[in-house]
Amino acid sequence: MSLQQIDAKMLSKMFLAGAKNLENKKEWINELNVFPVPDGDTGTNMTMTIMSAAKEVAALGDNGTMDSLCKAISSGSLRGARGNSGVILSQLFRGFTKVVKTYDVLDIPVLAEALEKAVETAYKAVMKPKEGTILTVARGAAEKAGQLAGDGCTDLETFCRAVIEQAEYVLGQTPEMLPVLKQAGVVDSGGQGLVEVLHGAFDAFMGKEVDFDLNSAPAAGGGTGRTGRTSSYEAQANAEIRFGYCTEFIILLNKPFIKKTEMDFKAFLESIGDSIVCVADDDVVKVHVHTNDPGLAIQRALKYGALSNMKIDNMRLEHQEKLFKMSGGQTEELSVELAGGAVPAAPGMPHKESGFIAVSVGDGVNEIFRSLGVDYIIEGGQTMNPSTADILDAVEKVNADTVFILPNNKNIILAANQAAELTTEKNLVVIPTKTIPQGIAAVINYVPELTADENEEAMLEEIGKVRTGQVTYAVRDTVIDEKEIKKDDYMGIGDAGLLAVGQDIARVTEEMVAAMVDDESELISVYYGSDVNETEAEALRRSLESAYPSLDIELQFGGQPIYYYVISVE
Repeated sequence: MSLQQIDAKMLSKMFLAGAKNLENKKEWINELNVFPVPDGDTGTNMTMTIMSAAKEVAALGDNGTMDSLCKAISSGSLRGARGNSGVILSQLFRGFTKVVKTYDVLDIPVLAEALEKAVETAYKAVMKPKEGTILTVARGAAEKAGQLAGDGCTDLETFCRAVIEQAEYVLGQTPEMLPVLKQAGVVDSGGQGLVEVLHGAFDAFMGKEVDFDLNSAPAAGGGTGRTGRTSSYEAQANAEIRFGYCTEFIILLNKPFIKKTEMDFKAFLESIGDSIVCVADDDVVKVHVHTNDPGLAIQRALKYGALSNMKIDNMRLEHQEKLFKMSGGQTEELSVELAGGAVPAAPGMPHKESGFIAVSVGDGVNEIFRSLGVDYIIEGGQTMNPSTADILDAVEKVNADTVFILPNNKNIILAANQAAELTTEKNLVVIPTKTIPQGIAAVINYVPELTADENEEAMLEEIGKVRTGQVTYAVRDTVIDEKEIKKDDYMGIGDAGLLAVGQDIARVTEEMVAAMVDDESELISVYYGSDVNETEAEALRRSLESAYPSLDIELQFGGQPIYYYVISVE
């Protein structure tokens, strides 16, 4: 006789199984992006988000109540959320748990109500949601759940199968909703990730044996092939940039943030920008908006309370960055390393007013940051996103009143902001650097005589002047921006998309640089990776000197994996 209700113990097993299934498929999801780079990140972001919650759920054991389980899922995923896909996944969990936490057991009507609330919560977090994403897949599943409940369905197995089948169907339709997906011949990767969570949860419900060891190495990527390939929500969201500045901050509320206040504030944000996320959680409100006048958003927010975790960066400088993947078969462990080698305790370091933490990978790049005075290096990158805990650990070891952190990757900025929110004894300032060259430019322009606020303003201005291009290879055939790409072709990817593609790495690199240089350019910095020898790099430098005699050309060993060259133009 099949189960007709789900208690806290079963829901815990289902959640952990969903998390493990997503983890097992993350490399497959990572590799299937609109841009066929060898280090996608949607799977990693979603996995890190759900695993943050899974660890809290596992810690409860079999003794957790429905309320404590829901708290672990909601708070854990919110704390661990990374990237747009991870944030949306955490909001789906948040909405779902708002309903189920009030019940001891869950039946079909409760599950239908919870799925509806999950979708409502996630959609509310994104002011102008794009259809053809994880949101659309979630809504399709919720609508099917509501229909089944309304029809009087009483068998949970039948209910779950039908909901998942509908989610898969909607996922298969996402290329018809987003042209960028159809052009690349893929489905949405965030939606695919959600489907994998649902499949894992259903397997546990059906009694399938699942390895719940959260410390075991993930299985090699390899999808089921049910619905095709995937793409990232972030690539789609960034494809239509209308407003210049990405503005993020947290409001520490000094008055109740009632529903009307929230609606009025969101309406104001919508009047000055787009890509709006506004999430109220207890006594804080997390805000994200793309606007041409960040000051207007900040001024309005100050009416509701004090601000923290503020960051502003130029969205037109960055469209699709894929950096630094750890070699196959390794785990996702991240190391926090003192920029001089060993890691002494913080009390042993001399106290100073300001310190620096940089996220970096590659022996050469690490050494550059060390030479510029960075106190700690957190080794990490695109698919090695450091957690909030990693960042907090590094902050604790820097004996300074103000600590500047350089994420050097757009997918690490959220974790850095979360660390800043949790840091109380020090002033943690996140400089939202999205590339290694931006991070280098930021620390170079630090002036000890200026205040933290003045330095933050100066560094934000300087990173806005840095254009970055990266040369890597394609992992599959596709078409992007009407450029045909074959597997193993070299690609030059700039801040706003694909700049060059071909079979000759030198020619692709030079075409990419040509697309980045303009009349205002003064300096070209070339960082060559671990797969490029010095002779090849010197040949490129000479070629660039010949092509741009009036510009300064700097060549340095970066040692970064996956990307043959990371090049900045300033």
